Order: sequence, then C-alpha cells, then structure tokens
Amino acid sequence: MLAHLLIKNYALIEHLEISPDANLNIITGETGAGKSIMLGALGLLMGKRADGKALYNQEKKCFIEGTFNIGSYQLEELFEKADLDYENPCLIRREIAPSGKSRAFVNDSPVTLDVLKKLSERLLDVHSQHDSILLGESDYQLDLLDAFAENEALLKSYKEDYKVYRAAKKSLDYLSQQATELKKEFDYNSFLLEELSEANLKLNEQEQLQETLDVLENAEEVKLKLNQVSLLLNHPEQSLISALQDASVQLGPIVKYAQVYEDLKKRLLSVQVELVDIAEEVEKYEEDVEHDPEEIEKLKGRLDLIFRLQQKHGVKSIEGLIEIRESLSLKVEDVLNFDDKLKVLTQSLEKAEAKVLKTGQSLSKKRLSVVPALQKRVVTLLKELGIPNADFKIDNEEQPLDKNGINKVEFLFSGNKGFDLQGLRKVASGGEFSRLMLSLKYILAEKTAMPTIIFDEIDTGISGEVAIKMGVMMRQMSQNMQVMAITHLHQIAGKGTSHFFVYKNDTAARTVSSIKKLEENERILEIAKMIGGDNPSDSSIQSAFELLQS
Repeated sequence: MLAHLLIKNYALIEHLEISPDANLNIITGETGAGKSIMLGALGLLMGKRADGKALYNQEKKCFIEGTFNIGSYQLEELFEKADLDYENPCLIRREIAPSGKSRAFVNDSPVTLDVLKKLSERLLDVHSQHDSILLGESDYQLDLLDAFAENEALLKSYKEDYKVYRAAKKSLDYLSQQATELKKEFDYNSFLLEELSEANLKLNEQEQLQETLDVLENAEEVKLKLNQVSLLLNHPEQSLISALQDASVQLGPIVKYAQVYEDLKKRLLSVQVELVDIAEEVEKYEEDVEHDPEEIEKLKGRLDLIFRLQQKHGVKSIEGLIEIRESLSLKVEDVLNFDDKLKVLTQSLEKAEAKVLKTGQSLSKKRLSVVPALQKRVVTLLKELGIPNADFKIDNEEQPLDKNGINKVEFLFSGNKGFDLQGLRKVASGGEFSRLMLSLKYILAEKTAMPTIIFDEIDTGISGEVAIKMGVMMRQMSQNMQVMAITHLHQIAGKGTSHFFVYKNDTAARTVSSIKKLEENERILEIAKMIGGDNPSDSSIQSAFELLQS
C-alpha cells in the first residue's frame, strides 16, 4: 500500500505530501484544483514519460517520491531479478531535471524505466473511465479470470514449461533451417574436401619442397661449391684437417710445461673432430646432388598444386588450407549426422510439448471451472450498480499453445433487455465499462492481495442508490486493500475512512495546488457542499452528518 506520497516542483504543485490510510481514501476538490496533477505524478512513479515543461519552477528539479508497504505482495523474486535489495517499506523516487532528463530510483538504487514499470504495476492500479478500455483487451480479460481462479502457481508452472517448449522449438527450427542450407552446399563442400584430402597436405611441406627444388635447379653450382669445400677440408696433399693434425702434433711436446698448452691442444682436437664431421656431410651432400629433370618437374607440379589450392581458397599457407580442410570435414560430417541430431531435438520438442500441453490443459480446466460463478457474481453486482437488465458471459475458444495457455477468452456483455451479448468494445458505454471493472475488482479483492487501486471519477453518470451502492462496494473492498477514490459524489465521499481535499491557493504570486486531510467537522462541511453547493443549508449539513454516521 502507498504509505506516503511526496510531490515537489511538479505542475501547479510546489510541495505536497499525503499519507493515505490503509482503507478507503476519498479525494475531492473543485475542478482544476490539481487532482489530475496528482495522478500525473503517480504516473511518473509508474514509469510514464517525463516532460521538463511540467515543472513548477523551470530552474529546479522535480521530485516524486512514494513510500510503499510491500510485505504482503511477495515481490522478493522481482527484486532479485532486478538485482535490487528487498526492503520493506520500499521507497520509489523519480527525479526530473529542467532539461527534461529523468532518473528513477528504488531504495536509492538507480533503475531503468522498465524495472520501474514492472515494480509499480504490482503496487499501483490507476483506474478511470478512460482506462476502462483496457477491459476490452483479451489478454487483460484472461489475467482477470486467472486472478479469480487463483491460478498464480499453475500459471507460473505453465510459463516455465512454455519457455522450455519454445526453446526446444527454436532449436529444432534453427537446426532444420541450417540443415536445408548446409545440404544445398553439401555436394560442393564434399568436392572441396575430397580435393584437399587427396592433396595430402603436410605442415611445412611447401617450404621444404621449394628448398629441394632450388637445390635441384642449381645442382651444377651446388655440386661444384660442395666439391671445393670438400677439397679445402680434406685434400690429400694439403687440407684444413691435416693442418690441424700437424698443429696438434706440434703442441704435443710442450703441454707438460703449462696447462694452457694442454687446453689449446684439446681445442684443436675438438675443431678437428668437428671438421671431419662437416667434411663427411659435405661429401654426402655432394654425392646426393644430381640434376634430375624428372624430379624437378615432379616438385614443380606439387608446388603448383599447392599454389592453386591457396589461390582457390584465398589463403597464403598450407596451415590455412589444412584449417579449411578440417572445417569442411566438420560441415560434411554435420550434414551426414543431421538426421540423428534432428531426431534427438524432435524427441525433446515432443516431450516439452506434451508437458506444456498437459499443464495448459490443467490451467484451462481450472479457468473454465470458475467461469459460471464469476459470471453469476458479476451480473448480481451490475444489477446492484444500476444495470437491471445486465447480462455477462465469458466466451472461451481453444487455441494453439502460446505464452498465456490454450485459452482465448472474450467477455460478452449486454446492458439492455432483448439485446444479444457482444464483445465489450462493441456494446459497453463508458459508465458500463466502469461499473463492470469495479465489479471485477471488487470480486478479485476478496481473492488475492491486490495493489493500491485508485478510482479516478469512475462514478460519472450515476447518482442516488447506485452511487450509495458503489460507495459501499469501495468501502468493502478497502477492508482487503487500499483504495483511493477521486469523486464528485457525496454518497461515495461519505464512505471514506479518510478524506483529502485538493484546493488552489491564489494568494501567492503564482497559483499553487495544495492538499489537506479533513477533520470530521471539515468533512461534514465539504460533503454538505457536495450536496447543496458552496453555501450549504442546514439540511445539507445534517444530511452530510448522517451520511458519515451511516
């Protein structure tokens, strides 16, 4: 419930505070005094669009702040999903800068307007004749039916099952679409894969082939140079190796005189061993090098094949070709295995569909089970509210699975004898809409913890006994929920547990809207004015007194 409302610097309001009680709060005042401005401020708390031009003082910020007692609303999960600390009471604030930029806060934590809307719709329900158009919408009608049937837990289970079903269907649809696209490319991908597989590519192969080709194409020069190196290293008459051997022999007699000579001899021997090894390798390489035209053509052919494949696939290395080969292999394998994957996903979808359908049928059964009682109750209340020939039915049409179940309901209404029942948008007037909405809210208030409801002049066009009955219904509703009613009817005003009066103060430089909670004597006078005008007679005052005592 709304425990406290603060409005600063908004429209005609410079500073306004109100602390409604937990039951029926009546709000009255002359036309243009600011009652609709209060509703506009509450609309900002509900996430509606902000307008910097609506500020009382264009140089200051606007603040709208609502304190709500939320202990009975089971909002812990909503707070958790929004990553907010759950606190009771809960403080909601909206700030509007002169530039028109606005910010929203819940318990001093900044939130998006989407989060603000989701939270506030669980806390406030503003209802006017204009808003009654919502009652004509099928989804809203289904929400009302679920609330009457107390389907919250079952509906939550259904939505969870439906989410699983939708995910399974989405996966299957995606795979089916992917299969169609991949199968179109299957033949071409298979050809490319076969071509790359037959090439039998190996890492670093291209570099090794090019190196071998360079040697063979220059075999004469290579063989000559290797031969010259071999002669230098190991010539029978004079070679580096024999020179090293001689040097080592010369050091032999003097090694006994100093360690350094021994070390030099060892180093010479080490170099000698290395040169002998090099000489053997040079000789081997020289023997291996032969000009082989057939091998050259073979190498060129292999390199040309690799280059063509690189050009074809837009890569510059064998590594790139190997990666493409592996990717093609996976694509081809995916197509070959698609039937198995489709089978698994189809089974998952069938299982999810069976489960959500079972839950949906249970939900539908419970919905339809309460329809007769709801129809009867609504008709009874409508007759008490001055529609003696009212008839009301709930039509149900089974439909394919959707987020709300398998039911599409339509509220049918007739307010006149001899006229067929039709959809609300076709037949119900504004006044009939309001009374029908009041009847439904009245019934629901007995069933569930409902948010604060604000009735904005839904009593337009009624009077007398009907007005008294409407006031009684609001008073009875307020035993289970907080009700705020903006009204011009004394019959309704007299049923309130608290009465607030909105007025304009023109004494200052600018007109300012204010509100005050009326004491008992002030209530009597205000209701007397509603009965008999600005200068009420004694009889009007007496009637007002009696009305408050009834």
